[in-house]
Amino acid sequence: MRIGELAARTGASIRSLRYYEQQGLLTPLREDNGYRVYSPFAEEQVRTIRLYLNLGLTTEEIAGILQCVLMNKEAFCEQVLPIYRQKLEQIDEQLRLLTGIRRNLVDRIDAIARERQDEARDA
Repeated sequence: MRIGELAARTGASIRSLRYYEQQGLLTPLREDNGYRVYSPFAEEQVRTIRLYLNLGLTTEEIAGILQCVLMNKEAFCEQVLPIYRQKLEQIDEQLRLLTGIRRNLVDRIDAIARERQDEARDA
């Protein structure tokens, strides 16, 4: 299958597929004319790459676990669980930070609203 067909089947852009190749996540064969040719297995590989990207993993992290996951069940890849746990910790930290920022914004909005009400009453 050529790159356009793989893009159509997976929903990934041609640019993304070329990027995955550049990062070592996909390895198409090349025809004599230089066209990329992907095996039917590449479709599953692209879906797996996109899943991991949507989980917030980097291409470096994905490269480290991709072969194991594609050859075995996810549960049998020892490197997957620590990466998932680390990513979850990062997300929890981001949530804590965002919650603090949200709280500060609510406080500022409330303070401004109170000041305006006080000024309107005094006028």
